[in-house]
Amino acid sequence: MQIRKATADEMLKLWGYQNLNTASNTAKFFCQNISSGNAVFWTAETDGKLIGELYAFLELDNKEFADGMTTAYLCAFRVRKTYRGRGTGTMMMETALSDLKSRGFTCATIGVSDDKNKTLYNHYGFIKEKGIYYYDPCAMNENMHPEYDETGFLLLAKEL
Repeated sequence: MQIRKATADEMLKLWGYQNLNTASNTAKFFCQNISSGNAVFWTAETDGKLIGELYAFLELDNKEFADGMTTAYLCAFRVRKTYRGRGTGTMMMETALSDLKSRGFTCATIGVSDDKNKTLYNHYGFIKEKGIYYYDPCAMNENMHPEYDETGFLLLAKEL
């Protein structure tokens, strides 16, 4: 297994899009940020197949999530079900956090919507609760504005 930085085109394929023209607004947002260098797409790969993904946004409009200088936002952290429990997620998270620290970031944030994910992220050191938020800064609506999430989610932070 290999952990590496991947491209916007690889993200589109992973998400099931042929190209940017057919992509959802959220996928377009991710692609634009990966292409511009404002987001890093980390992937786990085995036998040429992408089995995990994790994104780090360096700066977002809501500076509580990512301010471009000290705080970066992690999101869309997923590992294919058949590869879970093998350390893949831990390796991806450690790689991403190490990269952010080497870039000079001192804090990483991540959003959680349920207790199971909160427990997982607490295990990775995301223990500071920054508040409940109702707009997802990386999920875009039809006007390319952050999507409203009526249930809200907790923003956690970790010092790097």
